[in-house]
Amino acid sequence: MESLLNQEIPTSADMTRRTFLLSTAAVGAAATRVARAQGPKKTPSKTLNVALIGFGAQGRVLNESLMRLHASGMIKLVALCDVWDYAQQYGVRYLDKNGIKVNGYENFEDLLAKEKDVDACVVATPDFWHAPVTNACLKAGKHVYCEKMMSNTLEGGRSMVKTMKETGKLLQIGHQRRSNPRYIFTLNRLLHDAKLCGRITAVNAQWNRAVADDLGWPKKFTIPDDRLKKWGFESMAHFRNWRWFSKYGGGPLSDLGAHQIDIFNWFLGCLPVNVIAAGGSDYYKGRELPDNAMVIYEYHLPEGVARAFYQVQTTTSAGGGYWEYFMGTDGSIKMSEDPKLCAVFKEAHAKPWDDLIRKNYLRMVKKAAPASDAAKVDVRATAELMAFDIPVVFSKLIHQPHLENFFKSVNGEAKLNCPADEAFRSEFIIFKANEAIKAKKMIEINPAETEV
Repeated sequence: MESLLNQEIPTSADMTRRTFLLSTAAVGAAATRVARAQGPKKTPSKTLNVALIGFGAQGRVLNESLMRLHASGMIKLVALCDVWDYAQQYGVRYLDKNGIKVNGYENFEDLLAKEKDVDACVVATPDFWHAPVTNACLKAGKHVYCEKMMSNTLEGGRSMVKTMKETGKLLQIGHQRRSNPRYIFTLNRLLHDAKLCGRITAVNAQWNRAVADDLGWPKKFTIPDDRLKKWGFESMAHFRNWRWFSKYGGGPLSDLGAHQIDIFNWFLGCLPVNVIAAGGSDYYKGRELPDNAMVIYEYHLPEGVARAFYQVQTTTSAGGGYWEYFMGTDGSIKMSEDPKLCAVFKEAHAKPWDDLIRKNYLRMVKKAAPASDAAKVDVRATAELMAFDIPVVFSKLIHQPHLENFFKSVNGEAKLNCPADEAFRSEFIIFKANEAIKAKKMIEINPAETEV
């Protein structure tokens, strides 16, 4: 088998529902074996020269994982780019204090022109710059890891898939749960092998956040108007709070929901057939995009219909954290990047799971003592379900495995866990949810529109 770098990336037309199911399972299996080599002719490992483009909130999060990979010898951080002097200078100084010397740039085009030895770029700009920056990096011969969403428009996302195919360079999208060992284990072992849920009939997910003020900035670091307009921003307030305006981003369904709705598609192995949604900018003043949304997708699985509900609120942190909950006739699985929120529940009528415990697929959770008034509970209430833990623990930062998968793929040692064409199919339904909110009606989802 030839190196991944020399393989033709499959088109969306090649990815039938069956091959999509098989491919996601195969990717997960590869990741659980620590991104095994794809064949005897793999490219030898080398330390990759890496540039980080964008040093805002998400860029700083990714940087913490990149610093660990720099220390391990997997990569060498050589350049950092941000249009805001304040962020760029902070990033260069921060890395220098940690023993990493990088060149700082305002303009990504200058970086690409001068840093000829860069092998890969990590893109963490505002969403509306993802496509222009990523396409430029790919055309310059660089492999790219780009944060989700791929773009604030469907056209931008499509252009990235097209450029990836035309250049033959790798493009990983930052849906980092796809490389999380706990998620991979759950998909491959509990859903596929053990069929633990039985028939999945419903999915539920949420990510709620408390009330927060708009982001400000040190006034002495205000970007002049001409420079703001050069980079597409109407004002400094828009620059700092770009996530709330459609010109730059997609609101909380893009920022938060994209991660979890991607898990709906990944675990269920297909796209939904329609979506209905409601939401609005009901609390905050001066924000264009909804501050809350409630979304229902309808999935047609081989076993029958399953509906998936997603909620995002930015006015309350209630609801017990951020999670995805797959509910079936025999059992249910609650997943999260926060391990304390993960759990598996067995329906009373399901066959015993003793063999799964022996295989170390599950661990029994010690049951808490009943409350003193437990006997007074209405007899019509369903009995408490047996609870189990998922026995997968890892000590890395949550983005690190996904970045590792990307860099190993560049070196020919692995296959991307979230290539751009697959990410675009998944992100397509986020746009449809926002469309449903605006239209106030059910929107049909046509998989043919995801083909590039």
